[in-house]
Amino acid sequence: MNMLITGGLGFIGSNLARRLVNEGNQVTLLDSLIPEYGGNLANIADIQGQVRVNISDVRDPFATRELLKGVDVVFNLAGQTSHADSMTDPFTDLDINAKSQLALLEAVRKVCPEAVVVFASTRQIYGRPQYLPVDEQHAIRPVDVNGVNKVAGEQFHLLYHDVYGIRTTALRLTNTYGPGMRVRDARQTFLGIWIRNLLQGHPILVFGDGKQLRDFNYVDDVVDALIRAAATPTCYGRAYNLGSPEVVDLATLAQSLCGLEPEATWQLVPFPPERKVIDIGDYYSNHSCATELLGWQPTIGLEEGLRRTVAYYRQYLPAYL
Repeated sequence: MNMLITGGLGFIGSNLARRLVNEGNQVTLLDSLIPEYGGNLANIADIQGQVRVNISDVRDPFATRELLKGVDVVFNLAGQTSHADSMTDPFTDLDINAKSQLALLEAVRKVCPEAVVVFASTRQIYGRPQYLPVDEQHAIRPVDVNGVNKVAGEQFHLLYHDVYGIRTTALRLTNTYGPGMRVRDARQTFLGIWIRNLLQGHPILVFGDGKQLRDFNYVDDVVDALIRAAATPTCYGRAYNLGSPEVVDLATLAQSLCGLEPEATWQLVPFPPERKVIDIGDYYSNHSCATELLGWQPTIGLEEGLRRTVAYYRQYLPAYL
């Protein structure tokens, strides 16, 4: 099939591209390669000759319309992921996570209305959990601008299914990690900067008391869920949680990482005020709907996933700095 991945040079997009190419699909990657975001040509070094790469911005409707011609499936992964950046630069977040999502859907409606569109949403839309595990019936109450705009992006996708019959679905991702994630800073995930510190001999800094609970998904499991969602008509027009039955507090997670590198250390530090105000506390999800409708279950445990991720960055860290 003919596949388009927005944000295709990023962490999840590149791992998805590798899987799709290996299954014999024609894959086009759209990515802006804006330095503050997650795109990195190193992510596709092993498949560069097997994919088509278009360096353009999802905010450019003319480029998007051209790339959508003849596309069977759109994996819409492009986005601004930093919660802190969304608070200091809210209008850029609005442009990327809301306005450009609407423009993409309009282009799909006009150019390839038969295409399937899978949108990468986020657990951040729930805000601070009122109960755990969080299921899809939980109230939507984001704590930052990024969460609000991701709600809008998700709702645009579901609206275009209901009104225009576009075959859309959304997966609410939790903490995704693995080879290819951003480690230069914490714009994409705190685990990235933890791994950078681990390998560069700096202590892992855990904000607060370290008792915050989280669940994690290794990137291969997320890729599997995205592909299953595209191929499952019964899930079109709805949004589903991903997640894991493994729940761990952040102090224990830091200890586990330190066990993978001799002489590594971690320490508790106070929350920076700008992060404390948007922290959601404990979060882990109920992903039973994804299991029921997609037949999806995470298969790579946290211990194994961390081992694979650290091994990858031991070899390739300079390409991500």
